[in-house]
Amino acid sequence: METSEKKERTVIHLQMGNIHEYFGSIANIYEYHTMEELGITYGSLRNYGLSQDKPYQNSKCVIRKGVLKQKAGGRGRK
Repeated sequence: METSEKKERTVIHLQMGNIHEYFGSIANIYEYHTMEELGITYGSLRNYGLSQDKPYQNSKCVIRKGVLKQKAGGRGRK
């Protein structure tokens, strides 16, 4: 029986005031919020180079990139 590796997934954390939301990608944020609400366009945010060490911040929001750590899976493997 082989051991499975732990999975890591990117998560984008959006903070607008006291509201915290989590998304699977930068593009996913723009399905729920407009560029006017965020104060930055999709293209500009992609070009910004969002990373764990470099969050984006303006007067309207803070956008951080992180890693969602998951338990190693093994279900369905033989």
